[in-house]
Amino acid sequence: MNLSVSSIDDLSARIAAVRDEHATHFPGAATGRQPVHTVYVPADRFSPSTPSDFGAEGLRLLNTHTPGAGSFGTAFGLEPEIAGLVRERVAAKLAAEPVEDVRVDFEDGYGVRPDAEEDDHVAQVVEAIAAAYEAKTLPHYWGLRVKSFADGGHERSMRTLDVFLTALRDRLGRLPGGFTITFPKVVMAEHVALFVEYLDRLEEALGLPGGILRFEVQIETTEAIIDHEGRIGLRGIVAAAAGRLSAAHFGVFDYTAACGLPPAEQRLDHPACDFARNVMQVTLAGTGIRLSDGSTNVIPRNDGPDEVNQAWAVHAAHVRHSLRHGFYQGWDMHPAHLPSRYAAVYGFHLSGVDDVIGRVRAWHEQAAVEGSGVMDEPATVKALVARLRRAVDCGALDESVLPPSVDR
Repeated sequence: MNLSVSSIDDLSARIAAVRDEHATHFPGAATGRQPVHTVYVPADRFSPSTPSDFGAEGLRLLNTHTPGAGSFGTAFGLEPEIAGLVRERVAAKLAAEPVEDVRVDFEDGYGVRPDAEEDDHVAQVVEAIAAAYEAKTLPHYWGLRVKSFADGGHERSMRTLDVFLTALRDRLGRLPGGFTITFPKVVMAEHVALFVEYLDRLEEALGLPGGILRFEVQIETTEAIIDHEGRIGLRGIVAAAAGRLSAAHFGVFDYTAACGLPPAEQRLDHPACDFARNVMQVTLAGTGIRLSDGSTNVIPRNDGPDEVNQAWAVHAAHVRHSLRHGFYQGWDMHPAHLPSRYAAVYGFHLSGVDDVIGRVRAWHEQAAVEGSGVMDEPATVKALVARLRRAVDCGALDESVLPPSVDR
């Protein structure tokens, strides 16, 4: 075959260099299990039994207000074909692993207190975490939310983290796996850089491996979306994190308040929140940094069926909104949120799951799915496989039903 261009070796080398540069910034999606929620508990209320207490209360509410498949399906808007299965698996989840990720909160849910009082609560939390770890009841993921650097709480934030980690080291001799720090209200990338510098010093002082202290940022300020120079603020935040950033969590109420929304419109499914989340998605796609949505502030005021079902309806609708928009994790603040969280998540994953499995199997067998009316692209099949993996990870689906082509 005759070619008009004698050599493209130099172009190939430059193309490879561009590919390598791209890979340093976009290494791909995070691997491993992602929790479906993070449960925030004020530090002064946290005990070794908090996760199981949340589960027991959630299960009590489930059995009291939705004793059968019919009432459960009605409460959470599920198709009759899957309502019974979803209820069975939600009940099992609440009994076995009600909390996938817990964050002991020293920020907004805890407030500003005298140093001596916060130090005492740090000590109590250390004992609670150690006891839960030794009893094997500590959730798979866990951590602390410290105070923000943006509003004068920086010294208290660093003191709390130092006292906690020092005491936990002395108590257990190690840092249990799954630990994450939540760094809230980021307004400037420089604050993230300073936090990273502090973590470097803390690791050295504690004798911890470099880089073991990872954190997530809360995207709850307008400046984190568009910075003071008119750029996408998230890129600078990622760069400042210097490889320690594991996730970005959206903060609904601070963000909507900063946008000037009236209190009645400060809700997770407001279009202003959709814009912020879309910016987060586009900016962080392929970086390995996970995304989480925020919380719902509606909880039952009492045990009455109207109160409980109303709270469940609002929360489940918000969870479904997040799932439809590609946010597979959110915040939960109250035991009543657990039944609605798992009902919405399991319903999402189990609705049409046989079709999903059939499409994945057909793709790998290079066969058309008869009557499906769908010609799947590789990217779609990748998303279908990810959906199945998430369903198994959270307990919605048994791994034995996965087609052989899905990596176990």
